[in-house]
Amino acid sequence: MLTCLAHIPHHHQQQQHNHGKLPKRHGHGEEHVTVTVKGVSSIAETENNFICATLDWWPSFKCNYGQCPWGMAGILNLDLNNQILKNAIKAFNPLRIRIGGSMQDQILYKVGNNIKNCPQITNDTNGLFGFSQGCLTMERWDQINNLFTQTGAIVTFGLNALFGRRKLSDDGLYGDNWNPQNARDLIQYTIFKGYNVDSWELGNELSADGVSARVDADQYGRDMITLRNLINELYNNKTNKPRILGPGGFYNETWFKTFLQVSGPNVVDVVSHHIYNLGPGKDLDLIYKIQDPYFLNRVAQMYKDIKNTVQSFGPWASIWLGESGGAFNSGGKYVSHTFVDGFWYLDQLGMTSTYNHKTFCRQTLIGGNYGLLNTTTFIPNPDYYGALLWHRLMGPKVLSTTHSGSPYLRAYSHCSRTKGIAVLLINMSNSTTFTVSVADDINLNLDSESKNVENSYREEYHLTPKDGNIQSDVLLLNGSPLVLSESLDIPPLNPIKVDASSPIKIVADSIVFATLPDFKAPACVQS
Repeated sequence: MLTCLAHIPHHHQQQQHNHGKLPKRHGHGEEHVTVTVKGVSSIAETENNFICATLDWWPSFKCNYGQCPWGMAGILNLDLNNQILKNAIKAFNPLRIRIGGSMQDQILYKVGNNIKNCPQITNDTNGLFGFSQGCLTMERWDQINNLFTQTGAIVTFGLNALFGRRKLSDDGLYGDNWNPQNARDLIQYTIFKGYNVDSWELGNELSADGVSARVDADQYGRDMITLRNLINELYNNKTNKPRILGPGGFYNETWFKTFLQVSGPNVVDVVSHHIYNLGPGKDLDLIYKIQDPYFLNRVAQMYKDIKNTVQSFGPWASIWLGESGGAFNSGGKYVSHTFVDGFWYLDQLGMTSTYNHKTFCRQTLIGGNYGLLNTTTFIPNPDYYGALLWHRLMGPKVLSTTHSGSPYLRAYSHCSRTKGIAVLLINMSNSTTFTVSVADDINLNLDSESKNVENSYREEYHLTPKDGNIQSDVLLLNGSPLVLSESLDIPPLNPIKVDASSPIKIVADSIVFATLPDFKAPACVQS
């Protein structure tokens, strides 16, 4: 990954509907760059299902900045029989889905004898985020699990961590122990029905300063022990116990350190944290931040810090980015669902994987402006296809990847899912074409290598926006628009085959995935 120290200011434009016409970023013409991949050993490893997408609880009347971008995409009102939704999940074979979000600590489960009333979410100025409590019926839980069974999804469910607590102060601090009874009833029902939940997470954004509510780190650590004991008890005769995750909030070194020390060894399996490094969805500069490599680099230190904290205080746990939609409060209306968002999203996938994050959960699969699927039509947005290509091409082993060219060219490589390596190249310049040679770090670059391999080739996937408009919702793969089939299936993502001795050409404002089957990377040889 590139490290850039200075922050070069860019021109602030005050409109977002500029149809992708931006001030010129970075020179012009063509620039040749050698990308060096260290194939001897991997620097990190993700889970097999690194790509994850979220479903959220927001009601249709969740509004920000004069718009209401959730429609009927919340967990309680989503059309679970939509064929495009089913096909979009199935295409990943499997997709990891996290059910959670801001409202989860106000959701009751209508099961057992504990919950008498099953309230619907309404506007409530006294409630968290301005909403009342809501309720998940077991009929709805059955429907949700039916979708997951049909599509093979791997499920993480976020539990209500405020159940049984009382508010101690006006700044949102909640005290007393978590009452696990309602969670116990839901988990027992889930086991009884044979539903496969891969992992249970406790609470949403209650860490450190919290967002609308918070819990002290030592209290949360004790609650995590309660959840661990509950899972051990309820799944005691099961060979595969679900993992438990926490805290699903924003990173703060002292809070995370305390929580890990209090909960102790082998209680939490995954330390989950959230990132919204692009700021609020209404920011008029959002589109420029996404295309600014210096801005995107700012978050790297935090990924490194959380990696170090977990290594030092919870080495038994892995790290997930449990939620990120780039811009918070539902994302940017004209930006987060368009081609340009891929510069942020795919760069974050590359960056987090180098810092040993095992999973990256995109907010959202559907809902808000940042959904991988359009909230009303369910048609995939450009980032859906970026996620699917990553999932199919980039294997778990992460390789060190560097170059000394322009910072507007981002480069990441992993062992391929099949043979050799897979490379992701992102060209954030709107005026420069990069021609890239991929070399290994002992200068056996590919064209000298490929002479020894008869008919050596690579496969390329060039992603560009329709009509060159970076704010288009339509993605071109190797020049052809990606559209659903007549039966609403996800289209095939076919590469072009290229002579491996030629450089990879990445035009301005484009993204390229390439697989190099003959690249000699000892780290990638299947043992």
